[in-house]
Amino acid sequence: MLLHTDSSLRIKNLEPYITLHVDSLLNYNLEINRDTAHYYWFLKNSPVGLKIGKKTGLLTFKADKSYFLSGKLKYDYEYKISLSVQNLDNPEDRVDTSFTLLFFNTEIIVSKLNPTITNKLTVDEGDTVNFKIQCDNGSFPIDEISFVSNYAVKSLTPIRKCDDEFTWVIPFDFIKPGDKDKQKKVYLNFIGSTKSKTRDTAIIELTVRDNINYPQQIEEFLALQAETEKYITELKSSFRIVDKRIKKNKQTRTTFDLSSATTALGGTVFSSMPNKSQQTVGKILPSVGVALVPVKEATAPNSSYEQNSATSIRNSIKRLEYLLSENKLVGERDPDILVKTNRIKDELKQTRIQLIDIPMPEAAPNEKELDDYFNDPKVNKKYKMRRP
Repeated sequence: MLLHTDSSLRIKNLEPYITLHVDSLLNYNLEINRDTAHYYWFLKNSPVGLKIGKKTGLLTFKADKSYFLSGKLKYDYEYKISLSVQNLDNPEDRVDTSFTLLFFNTEIIVSKLNPTITNKLTVDEGDTVNFKIQCDNGSFPIDEISFVSNYAVKSLTPIRKCDDEFTWVIPFDFIKPGDKDKQKKVYLNFIGSTKSKTRDTAIIELTVRDNINYPQQIEEFLALQAETEKYITELKSSFRIVDKRIKKNKQTRTTFDLSSATTALGGTVFSSMPNKSQQTVGKILPSVGVALVPVKEATAPNSSYEQNSATSIRNSIKRLEYLLSENKLVGERDPDILVKTNRIKDELKQTRIQLIDIPMPEAAPNEKELDDYFNDPKVNKKYKMRRP
C-alpha cells in the first residue's frame, strides 16, 4: 500500500465567508495539518473585538452593540481580514490567506438626523444662521441628505451628507413692508435617507424679525450729515451777504439823515441873520432837507425786510447746528439711527423751503472766514435777543 505524505502547510477548516449576528458569540478553532505547538497565529485588518489565540488558533468575537452605535463597527459591511500562520523555527513555512466577516442584526435601529441647533430659533435680518447636520446612525446609516424650505433659502455650502454645514446669511430686505408683525416664520426641512429608502426629517423653525440695515443706514446718515454741513456753510455765506447790505444801507441812511439835519440847522442860522438874502436862503434850506427824505427812501430804503431775512438765516443756522450736535450716532449700531436721520432730513427740508428766496451764496466760500464772521462778537451783539 502506497502512502502520500501531506508536506505543504495548510489550514484545514477555514470558512472563506462568515456571517455573525450582533448578539452572538464566535468561537472558531482553526486547525492546520501540523503540530500547533510549533506555529504562531496572527491577524491583519481585523475589526474591533475580533481576536485569535496566538498559539491555539482559536478565533473569538463577542459583538457589543456599543461598537455599532459608536460607529466603530457597521452592519451589512464586508470586513476582509488577513489571516496568517507561521512556523516559529522556519519563517518560510507559513500560510497567508483571508476570509470575509459580515455582521447582521434582526433588530432595526432607525437612523436619525441631529442638527447642532435648537428646533426653534429667533433671529434678525442681517444675522448668520450656522449649524451642522449630524447623524445618529442606526442599523442602516444615512447616505444622503436633501434640504427644502417654505422660502427661497439657500445655504452657502451644499447639504448632501452627514456633518455638512448649513450657513444662511439673512438679507436685510427679507421682511417686506406688508408682512404681518414685521416678521416671518421660516421652516428648514432636512430629509435624510438610507440605502433602503428609510427617511428621517429634522425641522428647524426660524422666526426672522425686521432689523435695521446698519451699513446702509450709516452711509445714508453720513451723506445727510455732509449735505447739512455744506448747506450750513452756504447759509453763512448768504448771511454775510445780507448783513453787509444792511450795514451799507444803514450808513447811507445815516448820511442822508445828517445832511437833512445840517440843512435844517443851516436854515435856522441863516434866518436869524440881518441880511435879507441870507434870510431867504434860511427859508429855502429846510425845504431842501425835506426834499432829501424821498431821495433817501429811494436810494436806501428801510432795511426791515433784509433785517428779518438775516435774523431768519441766523436762527436756521443755529437750529441746524444744534440738531447735528444732538443727533450724533452712538456706536456702530445705534438703535435710534432712523429717528435721528429723519429728524435731520425733515429739518433740512423745512429750512430750505423757508429760505428759498435768500441771496445765492458765494461761488467758493471760505469756511473758516465764514465761521469767524458768523461768530464775531460785534455781529452776535446785533442779533442778540433783547428782553422787552
